[in-house]
Formats: sequence, structure tokens, C-alpha cells
Amino acid sequence: MVANNRKRVLITGGAGFLGSHLCDKLVKGGNEVLCVDNYFTGTKQNVSHLLGNPFFEILRHDITFPLYVEVDEIYNLACPASPIHYQHDPVQTTKTSVHGAINMLGLSKRIKARILQASTSEVYGDPSVHPQTESYWGNVNPVGIRACYDEGKRCAETLFFDYYRQHRLPIKVLRIFNTYGPRMHPNDGRVVSNFIVQALRNDAITIFGDGSQTRSFCYVSDLIDAMTGFMETPLEFTGPLNAGNPVEFTILELAETIITLTGSRSRITNKPLPHDDPKQRCPNISLAERELGWKPKVGLEEGLKKTIDYFDKNL
Repeated sequence: MVANNRKRVLITGGAGFLGSHLCDKLVKGGNEVLCVDNYFTGTKQNVSHLLGNPFFEILRHDITFPLYVEVDEIYNLACPASPIHYQHDPVQTTKTSVHGAINMLGLSKRIKARILQASTSEVYGDPSVHPQTESYWGNVNPVGIRACYDEGKRCAETLFFDYYRQHRLPIKVLRIFNTYGPRMHPNDGRVVSNFIVQALRNDAITIFGDGSQTRSFCYVSDLIDAMTGFMETPLEFTGPLNAGNPVEFTILELAETIITLTGSRSRITNKPLPHDDPKQRCPNISLAERELGWKPKVGLEEGLKKTIDYFDKNL
């Protein structure tokens, strides 16, 4: 690709877990990437290897304030995504989802850029439909401790589709299910990183509830492939689109697998289940398979080995 034909791509939350992997893929693909992050949960370390690349630029900015740049595509990933982080400042979490969406949609409208919203499986809440399809409206507590994230993301989806209907904005809405891999924050409270850190330190592995609740775990490279593939689909295909691994595991199975892979001496302990914690979470990805030709390639054990290796070197 010659320099004049490079796409200029803005990634908000670009120094975070998912954002940094997206930066890697898009830079490698011959694009100019502007990474925007306020470093609340993202870190410069995640993108430090890209800083010498002339087609990569980083800007410290909070998207609850307007941003004026010229780009061809926008990936809106900015928002703390783990309960520990998004409950630390719930008002700011909601503002990031809602004001941030308004600002990025306004930018998209002004410069006529295609825009993708990183939404979440949390819009389904504690689902009464299993597995979850994109047509399911969810079962969310609007006044609970998780609502700042769940309802913030739901409102962002509303804004995206209203901008699409009212202004014919070229939008994509991706609902991301549990994703894991290198560069996860070690203290983000998410189950994969929690278990790996505890196992490597031979600490007790903490399971909330009896461990029978299920999750599906998608390795980060698979998720990024879905994200970039979705961005390239025809304009009339807006989503929402589920992206995740449809293979379910109980939390107890995950803990036992990590203990085995790390050779840990950790024992499992149980604590009460947090309020509004979903009992089942699993995507129906038939739409992504049909429209993108996408499905996950990396199995849980393979992905966990890569993630464990990362944490082993960086703890």
C-alpha cells in the first residue's frame, strides 16, 4: 500500500487491552493510526513498541470532551470495562459511554467517517435467553451497581442508531463478549486475569458463588479479527453484531484449567456472588458467521497458555 492510500484511523481507548491489539493490527495492515487514551485503565506500555513507527501517533485525551481531528475511520473503544474500574467512578463511566459517544458521533458526522462502537454483552444483563442473539433486548437492572456500564453502553447503542436513522451516519455496533489475552490489566478484577495472577503467586483462587455460572472466553486475536472484519462490511450492515466464543465453560472449570496449566499450588476458595452478576453468558454468533465468515480459531487452552506466559513475564 502506498503512503497516499493509507487509511487514517482513530482508535479511542487505544492504549487499553483491546485497543492496543487493534493498533497493532491496523498499523501492520498499512494504516495511519491515531491512538487516543486518557490512561485511566490503558497504559503507554501497551503501545510503547509502536512509538517509533512514523504511521502511529498517540494523544492523551478524554473523549468526554470534543476532539477535532481528520480521519477516515473511528473505532470507539474508550471506557473502563471491568467492574472494579467502572464502579470506581460510576458517574464518569456513564459520561464516557454517553458523552463520549455523542462526541465521537459528532466527529464522524462532521468528517463523514465510518464509526464502530465497541459495545458489550453486558447490554443483555442477566439473560433469560440462552445463548444470546442480537434480537434479545436484555434483562438489565437500571439502578444497580453495574448499571453505570450496562446502561451507559445501552444508551450509546441508542445514540448510534439514532444518528444512523437521523443523519444516515455509517455506523457499526459490535457487542463484545468475554475476551482475554496478553495486556489484560493484572488488577482489573476479571476472572481470567484474576485466576492467572492468583495461580502464578500460589495464592488462593477466589470463586464467587459455587463456580457453576458459565462464561465463554474469546482470545483477543479472534476478537480483533471480528472487529476489523465488521468495519469492512457494506454500509447497510450496521449490526448490532455479537462477537465472542460460543463454547461455554463453568468458572470452576476455568479455575481448574488455569491451576493445571500453571502448575500452581493454589487452592480454590468461595465467596458470595456479587449483586447482579450474570449466571450465564454465551453468544449466538450465527450472524457473524454468515455476514463476516468469522468464528473463533483459538481454543481456551491455547489462549490461556499465551496469556499465562505474558503474566509470568510481567508480574
